[in-house]
Amino acid sequence: MIERTRYLHDLRRAMKCSVITALVGPRQCGKTTLAREVLPPSSAAYFDLEDPRSVVRLEQPMTALAGLRGLVVIDEIQRRPDLFPVLRVLADRRPAPCRFLILGSATPELLRQSSETLAGRVEILTMGGFSLEELGPAALRKHWRRGGFPRSFLGRSEEDSRSWRRQFIQALLERDLPQLGIGIPAQALLRFWTMLAHYHGGVWNAAEPARSLGVSQPTVRRYLDLLAGLFMVRQLQPWHENLKKRQVKSPKVYIRDSGLLHELLGMRNERDLLSHPKCGASWEGYAIEQVLRAAGPDQAFFWATHQGAELDLLLFRNGKRYGVEVKRQDAPGLTPSMRIASEDLGLDHLTILYPGDQTYDLAKGVTAVPLAAVAAQPEAILRPGRKKPWARP
Repeated sequence: MIERTRYLHDLRRAMKCSVITALVGPRQCGKTTLAREVLPPSSAAYFDLEDPRSVVRLEQPMTALAGLRGLVVIDEIQRRPDLFPVLRVLADRRPAPCRFLILGSATPELLRQSSETLAGRVEILTMGGFSLEELGPAALRKHWRRGGFPRSFLGRSEEDSRSWRRQFIQALLERDLPQLGIGIPAQALLRFWTMLAHYHGGVWNAAEPARSLGVSQPTVRRYLDLLAGLFMVRQLQPWHENLKKRQVKSPKVYIRDSGLLHELLGMRNERDLLSHPKCGASWEGYAIEQVLRAAGPDQAFFWATHQGAELDLLLFRNGKRYGVEVKRQDAPGLTPSMRIASEDLGLDHLTILYPGDQTYDLAKGVTAVPLAAVAAQPEAILRPGRKKPWARP
């Protein structure tokens, strides 16, 4: 059993503060398992909208929910967006006889009705699959290869893990999208998703995918926003500084789960991964996801100029600016691009993440840190000037 301690703590805190708490994240990432730690599924106040019995019980939602006390859990809320107005009415009762925990597999932006109807009444927590922080440094290579979805990571063999990922992709496209009322043909979206995997880590340009798919640029932008709304894709937005330089203004795109990226690219094992042209980009995307999970920044961007200077991550936290560069090198050094980024952006500290096992200073305010240290010491990337080398356990 892998403990999801941070999520459980945040969930319990949110449920104390808000009448409605929404726990959102991709399918099969562990939301239901976490909810069952705060309320058993045998409880009369637990509704799973993939269970026909719960669906029948909620045919008259006001009657079914109004008399409940304590905690009420509604799983797979995206299947019944008509419940949101009912939840708004119930949440406005004073005093509130119960609190609601709703679980969903789409962002509030995709479920626009929820964000509008429950505005000011709901606290939203976003959950993902296993993180390196939860699994520990020893799991890094397996976690990078298989991704963080529990059933993919815990598969008994590489083939079991790949088989689950194939079925996940198929189910998402053929079953989940129609349930959300999205009528895009599954094969069209699969072709786009696979094409997007080849753009992983690159600056987004809608023109080329549109030409390849024979659709308009607004259509491929809609496809991109849809996959982002399902937590499959991250659009990392650019930061614009007041400089006399031409800066990149389009987002970077990443497949959020490295295991799904590898499946879409046809990588069968670690040898395929290490010899693939997208190996470096895969490592970069994997590292970025782990940093964002561990550091919990207030805001995150990338920065790049048309003259070639760039920064993989610009993090804002507590009024300070932290830069993160990801390098798949044995002993990364300080580059001119890093110096320019540090000076132009006024970074409080720059961290270079790499796959080694020692932490060392490269210059004042610049430190090379092993990616595995993010698991052992989640705040490592935000601790400038550490003198004691970190060693792999």
